[in-house]
Parts: sequence; C-alpha cells; structure tokens
Amino acid sequence: MGCECCGSAATAAYPAGMTDTGLVVERLRAAGCVFAEEEAGLLADAAADAEGLESLVSRRVSGVPLEHLLGWVEFGGLRVVVEPGVFVPRRRTEFLAESAVALAGAGSVVVDLCCGAGAIAAVVAARVPGVRVFAADVDPVAVRCARRTLAGAGAEVWEGDFDAALPEKLAGRVDVLVANVPYVPSAAVRWMPPEAREHEPLAALDGGRDGLAMVRRLLGVAPWWLGGGGRVLFEVGVSQVDAAVAAAEAAGLVPEVRSCAERDATVVSALSP
Repeated sequence: MGCECCGSAATAAYPAGMTDTGLVVERLRAAGCVFAEEEAGLLADAAADAEGLESLVSRRVSGVPLEHLLGWVEFGGLRVVVEPGVFVPRRRTEFLAESAVALAGAGSVVVDLCCGAGAIAAVVAARVPGVRVFAADVDPVAVRCARRTLAGAGAEVWEGDFDAALPEKLAGRVDVLVANVPYVPSAAVRWMPPEAREHEPLAALDGGRDGLAMVRRLLGVAPWWLGGGGRVLFEVGVSQVDAAVAAAEAAGLVPEVRSCAERDATVVSALSP
C-alpha cells in the first residue's frame, strides 16, 4: 500500500454494475497508480457492492490516498487506522519504530510524540512486552485514530500541542522519546506528490525553512522528559544529518546516526547523559 497516484483522471469509464478486476486495474494504471493490481484487490475487498467499488475507484483515480479510502494502512505488520485528512505513516518510518523497539524493554517508558495515527506507538506496544507507552498529538482526528489503533494495548493517548499534552508525571522518567516530526523544507513541500499535498495536513509535512524547525523544538524539550540514559529518536533526510547532529549536541545530548538502505531511512538517536 502507499502507492503514489498522479491524480490525473483516467479516460476509461467503469461500466455500472460490473466488477471486472481488469477494468479496475486499467483505470488505476491510467491514473498513474504504480501498484494498480494490488490496489484493485484492496478496493474490491473494501467495497460492499459494484456501486461502492465504483465510488472508491473514482475517488482513487481523482487522487485520494488509498489508505484514506480503506481506513487503514499496514505498518510494521499491523493495521493502523487512518481517517481522511490524517497523515499516512510511511514505510520508511518503520525503521524509526524498529529503532525505538530496540531501545525499549519491560518497564520502559516510551513516548510517541507527534504520534499522528499512532503507528510507532502501536509497533512498540506490540513488540515489547511490559513496556509503558504514551502517545500525543495536536490533531484531534489523529488522536481519535491513535486511540482506535491502540485500543487494548494499554497505551495512553493524549491530545495537545507538542509536549504540552504529556502528563507532568513523565518528566525525567522517559526512556525512549520518539517523534516522527516533519522534516521537509517549506520550499520543497510543493514538489511532494499531490496525495500528500492535497490530502494530508500541512503541519505534518512542512519542517520549516531548512526542514529542521520541529527537530530543534523536539531537541529543546527532550532533556526535560528524558531520564538519565534515555534517548530521543527522530527521522531526517541524508542532507540534514550534519545539522541535526549539531542541534542535538547543542541541546546537551550525544547523537548517533543510524541508516537503513532498504527503506532509504535515516534516524538520529540522541542520548541524555
């Protein structure tokens, strides 16, 4: 899932009452969907009838993200709830989630800040027995999604602006503070796929002039929440690594850079001495 669609309308009409997968694939492919066959199967499974399928296909062809149509995205082997207008977790961010998992253990306090739909928190809760997971986001729709995804996981999900949403009882007690903050420079947002620009919140995409505005904000508050030996983790682009490392050091933290070529992902993990 997570296939990019160019947003241009396909010219072929979809005959009413028909459910020929080949016709659906043809329309999706004409619209620019790279994995048209996979998407056709998912849309067919999600539709109650031919009319419902036509509606889903038409909206997909118009550029609506597949995940918003299905109501979920696969992330780390889990289904994460995503409603329309909510940021869709990217596959590359699975590396950030795995990095958080590797640092957590039974009894660890893990905070997923700017959690969006709660994808990272869900992976940590599912893979680390006995972990204590907290998540927070400013977007009420995202928080609703996160609470649905994390239902039954024993996690607490809070709504509020950045770390102001977190309970004070966590100050100085967090072992892993992970945040998938935006890091796309403001001027580059316009070059992102229409699916992102037109259907996801700008605040989840725009990282400021150099893309690191929210990273610096995160590093500014991290020492308050982290316990001794705790770490703050975030994702950046390769060209931003040096600046991100310098910002972590300026915050009194000890940074380490980890990369995953398979996912084209780069994570900065900064230790609180």
